[in-house]
Amino acid sequence: MMMNLFSIFDPSTNILNLSLNWLSTFLGILFLPMLFWFLPSRLSLFWNKIFITLHKEFKMLIGTQSFNGTTFMFISLFSLILFNNFLGLFPYIFTSTSHMTITLSLALPLWLSFMLYGWINNTKHMFAHLVPQGTPPVLMPFMVLIETISNVIRPGTLAVRLSANMIAGHLLLTLLGNTGNSMSSMMISVLIIAQLLLLTLETAVAIIQSYVFTILSTLYSSEII
Repeated sequence: MMMNLFSIFDPSTNILNLSLNWLSTFLGILFLPMLFWFLPSRLSLFWNKIFITLHKEFKMLIGTQSFNGTTFMFISLFSLILFNNFLGLFPYIFTSTSHMTITLSLALPLWLSFMLYGWINNTKHMFAHLVPQGTPPVLMPFMVLIETISNVIRPGTLAVRLSANMIAGHLLLTLLGNTGNSMSSMMISVLIIAQLLLLTLETAVAIIQSYVFTILSTLYSSEII
């Protein structure tokens, strides 16, 4: 039962299916050409409004000392995760963000680049960040150890948070769907309503988790400047 349950997250053993499943990561690109028509549509105006709002928020978090165009990198990251989270709710579309292969591939290079830039260019600031202001001298060695561990596990927490939230919702939808064969017609109606409500919740989780991943990455980058 558990192997069948978790097999929905298996990319497949067939080479063709394996390639197509992982290529579904880039399905969101198919929505981009509609944004480049000369006459702006409602969709393009909607996305422009979201991008402008995200740009202002990321710019406020990073600060004025950041490089020009830094916010667009995080907006692109938000769009990629959002498309994959949202498309994974549709039937027969592989959810790549439920795998640590994808989430860790996004989080680890970002964290490594932030750390390398910070320790090479702002070494004193990075050392000072290990000891919070006002820490008693007796507790300084412990605070350095705690801050170091919390810094090292950041890419892991980013990756696990996104994957776990995607897996949890899909598992719950699958568990509820598997119980429909043994239910009466009245209970099936209740099950469909519950599935629709849960699907609405999963849509909100898909948006929230992409925002959380991006905003935490932005906060981590602001600490090195």
